[in-house]
Amino acid sequence: MQTDNVGISGRDRAAGMFERQADGCAELGSPLYAELLRRGAADIRAGGPCAAAVAGYERAPGPDAIALRLLGGVHALVLTGRAPELAEHYPSVGGAFDPARLDACWGAFRDVVAAQLPWIRDWMTRPPQTNEVGRANLLITGLLRANPQGLQVRLFELGSSAGLNLRPDLFRYTAPGYAWGDVDSPVRLEDAWQGGAPTWLAEAAQARPALEIVERRGCDLTPIDPLTKDGALALRAYVWADQPARFARLSGALRLAAEQPAMVEPLGAAEFLRGVSVREGTLTVVWHSIMKQYVPAAEWAEVEVELARLAAQSAPEAPFAHVAFEPERVGEAFPFRASVRVGERDREVLAEAYPHGLPAWAL
Repeated sequence: MQTDNVGISGRDRAAGMFERQADGCAELGSPLYAELLRRGAADIRAGGPCAAAVAGYERAPGPDAIALRLLGGVHALVLTGRAPELAEHYPSVGGAFDPARLDACWGAFRDVVAAQLPWIRDWMTRPPQTNEVGRANLLITGLLRANPQGLQVRLFELGSSAGLNLRPDLFRYTAPGYAWGDVDSPVRLEDAWQGGAPTWLAEAAQARPALEIVERRGCDLTPIDPLTKDGALALRAYVWADQPARFARLSGALRLAAEQPAMVEPLGAAEFLRGVSVREGTLTVVWHSIMKQYVPAAEWAEVEVELARLAAQSAPEAPFAHVAFEPERVGEAFPFRASVRVGERDREVLAEAYPHGLPAWAL
């Protein structure tokens, strides 16, 4: 699709989406992506290569994250050695982002988009799937809160992507006064709590230093196989290139995925939940993180029906818990909050966190 067919108003809308994502990247510690997206927004308005890359997506809803799609497509080229001049500026492959060389960095980025436009246009068709491992920080918090008996756990995840967060018991979590999980784990979620973990969590971690997860299943409309070359590339490409700690966590999680099986079925959330029931002697947990916004309202209403069914089935000998980490409206703000609901009890909000899951802070 050529930019000649794209109206000025459409380009303005796409540029605005890039600028909003740039602000988010800056807030979450990615100066490289913040600057590239600001330059990209100007390039879209001018009808440059970035406008051609996103043509046809100008009216996409916010959850389609077209700016992150473009960044992911370019990053995949860097990771596979097809953009050597840009690689000099990408820490993910040993380069360094220097604000004093921003013009050179942007020029290399723009050249890659122009030279690899058909490939990037193909990449734009796939939704962003970071499978952010740091969000397991909130999952394990909910699991420890919901499981004072130390029951075996059956874990079911909605919107699993590659299913990496179906293995939260294999990660290591630390903060002042708090440590949980395998000390030799290749996934280390350090500084997990801002200001220290809540007292109840530190005590629960001491009382239950391990959990036994006996079933790990998830669903996703377009699941990624982390054990394939293409699957691992997709996951790496959507990690922001100047955030090495996230890369390290992902690399460790890919190692664990090869060691501990987990099933991710190509199903929608409601259909998947229809096949889930509680089981005596185990804690059945349904978990999801920052995926609700991608589910149509009509389908989410069906998800809530299934969650209510499972809550009604919950019993002391066969409990059910719903753990979520999602943005919630609070006044004019939308903080990311972790919550847990056991059976039909009242929902309990446990913490807030940055969208990548680290650090969290108690409420």
